[in-house]
Amino acid sequence: MSRLHLTFNCKGDTLAATLDTAPSSTGLLLVSGGNELRSGAFAGQAMLARQIAKAGFPVFRFDRRGVGDSEGENRGFERSRSDILAAIEAFRAIAPQVTKIVAFGNCDAASALMLAKGAGCDALVLSNPWTIEDGADDTPPPAAVRSRYLEKLKNPKEVWRLLSGGVDLRKLFGGLQQASKAKPEPSGLAERMQAGIADYEGTVQFVLASEDRTAQVFDSVWPKEDARVNRCDGATHAYVEPDASAWLEKRILSVLRGLCPGKKAG
Repeated sequence: MSRLHLTFNCKGDTLAATLDTAPSSTGLLLVSGGNELRSGAFAGQAMLARQIAKAGFPVFRFDRRGVGDSEGENRGFERSRSDILAAIEAFRAIAPQVTKIVAFGNCDAASALMLAKGAGCDALVLSNPWTIEDGADDTPPPAAVRSRYLEKLKNPKEVWRLLSGGVDLRKLFGGLQQASKAKPEPSGLAERMQAGIADYEGTVQFVLASEDRTAQVFDSVWPKEDARVNRCDGATHAYVEPDASAWLEKRILSVLRGLCPGKKAG
């Protein structure tokens, strides 16, 4: 296993990428969210790539146009399909043994993959998809607020804080008001994301960090009956907690192995 730094072309611009080599014919494409570099928050994607490659799967990650070491105009996640397709082409060129690709995206990178209808990948692992429209209310959804208050009421220390005057009543009433609101309607973005993968034939797994607001908003507007949704209790947005990072790695490996004949998915 080795780590290679390279460049590839997208619509005339030069994009930067990194490949962690491994022998498998199934590879992982890491798509960065927001304006995040391909190394990820707290170098999380670089560490994840190393671990997945150690398990035998090549990993390709890149900076989209206008981000990090890549040239061009940053067109945002909703217009990044060309970047993703160019990265897939470059991945296959530098690792010609790769015949199947699993794409992983966190936050609006997950949204980008859904809007791109899977971008021709064989499977998708979609983490904390971004469904919040510009200018929309980005406070935690009512269900998440209710859950938080129920957990506090189970804690004797929190109950004592309330009874002894240690709680800011203005914040408490504001939270109760938010908790009493009806379930929010799906945003136009969420509906477009749902439509984007409606006809997708590959494997799809949603992974949600329970303590992440973006995941909570997604969870509040996405169909509750979707059995593809998996939740990691106690995890924050970038899965920096040791248990959470191990959980995420296991989920991704399960999908990768599921595309490999003779390998157990668990």
